[in-house]
Amino acid sequence: MMNSLRNSVRLVGNLGMDPEVKSFDNNKQLAKFSIATNETYKNDKGERITETQWHNLVAWGSQAKFIGDYLKKGDEVAIEGKLTNRNWTDKDGNKRYMTEVIVNDFIKLK
Repeated sequence: MMNSLRNSVRLVGNLGMDPEVKSFDNNKQLAKFSIATNETYKNDKGERITETQWHNLVAWGSQAKFIGDYLKKGDEVAIEGKLTNRNWTDKDGNKRYMTEVIVNDFIKLK
């Protein structure tokens, strides 16, 4: 049971853009998209505050094609996946970092 929790992420949010799907020479497909999650709370003055967090998501293979065909900007989805970190050096020589969620499963909610 605990092994399945080691690197597990579950998010419910809305797509901020249409998924971007790329096909590679080996017939593998990659879908990239982002979702926004909102958290609402009341501050010390009793004012309602909503904070939005953006999450970068990646899907591979037949799931990437399905996401590209099925999801669009504004759709509400529930996703399950795992966190991954990557880094690279940009064209100006700056070290860049990104955290992404590799999607294992998703459900379109609205």
